[in-house]
Amino acid sequence: MDRDWAEPLDLDAVAAHAGYSRFHFVRAFKAAYGETPGQYLSRRRIERAQEMLRTADLTVTEICALVGFSSLGTFSTRFKRRSGLSPSEYRARHVGRGAALIPGCFALLYAGGFPGREQRGPADAHGPVEQRNSGEA
Repeated sequence: MDRDWAEPLDLDAVAAHAGYSRFHFVRAFKAAYGETPGQYLSRRRIERAQEMLRTADLTVTEICALVGFSSLGTFSTRFKRRSGLSPSEYRARHVGRGAALIPGCFALLYAGGFPGREQRGPADAHGPVEQRNSGEA
């Protein structure tokens, strides 16, 4: 779950990988970590969002998608419940602490772009490379 924290949680697959039924896995996980797998994943996503709000020049909506939330409303509600501040309030209070903001384009590139969006290379955006560079029409 820590490796694929931005992906949807497939609890059945995680439980099967651990060799447990879904329900036994949830009980064992909660006994070990003090929270359910869903709560744990939500907490980890919020922690990643807090880091991005402090360090990346991305909108709250972009960060919401990058950390794995499909709903901005759910993200904002859970963020405020965990941190006591809305994502925008959190950014206003904590931005500039530490390193300079990372430009949003670099953060998006590092994260692989938006989940579910088809990636376009330079040839797709400007036509085939051979036609642009050959000098022949």
